Parts: sequence; C-alpha cells; structure tokens
Amino acid sequence: MTIIGFNHITLNVNDLVESLHFYEDILGMKRVHLGNTDAYLESGSAWICLLEKKSLKTTEAEVPGVDHFAFSIEEDDFYNTVELLKEKGIPIVRGPIERGGGLVVNFLDPDGIELELNTSDLKTRMKDWR
Repeated sequence: MTIIGFNHITLNVNDLVESLHFYEDILGMKRVHLGNTDAYLESGSAWICLLEKKSLKTTEAEVPGVDHFAFSIEEDDFYNTVELLKEKGIPIVRGPIERGGGLVVNFLDPDGIELELNTSDLKTRMKDWR
C-alpha cells in the first residue's frame, strides 16, 4: 500500500452554519455539497467533510481524535493570511513561526479544532526534523 497524498478529513462540528461561515468565508473553501447535517468543501486538492453533531461536548481535556490538520499555503500569501486571521478575530494558538523549513501558524475553528497553515512540504520538513 502506498499513500499518495492528503485525501480528506471529516470533522464533527456543533453548528454546521457557523462552521460553514468559517471554512467558506474565512478560509475561502468552496462548498460542493450541503446536506441536512453535513457539508463537503474543497480548496485545491484538499477537501473536508463537516458533520454536525449537536450533542458534542467541548472540553479542555485531551482525547483521542484529530490533534490538528494542516493546509499548504504559498509563502507569498503567508503573512497577509495571518493578518486576515487576526482581523477576523480568529484565535491564533501558535505562531507565526519558522518550523520544519517553512512558515507555520496554528489557529482554531469555531469548535476549537486546531488548524495549521504551512509553507513547507514533507521533504523539506524532514531535513531538519528531530
């Protein structure tokens, strides 16, 4: 078996409408499907599914599941994008910093799911990774 690239990630969200606003209006993803409790969005070759589960409890405790997921971004767009996140009041939890051979910023979506924008790639990151 050979993994050839990022396929998708499904995120459990509390409020589909609020999450759609974030992923479409803030991150600029394009909606390709909207169901009663789910939505599929894409940007470039990355795509995600938002699955509404109103009974979710949010907690500070670490639990199994997604730690964060990262989208690639061009270095030329990086700092303008960081400023946009700040202007929109998006909580930044790390960065912007240089890490793994690129620029990185981590931030939270409306459900507290950690997202990352990264200008590096795996090959470059592994050169310096310890």
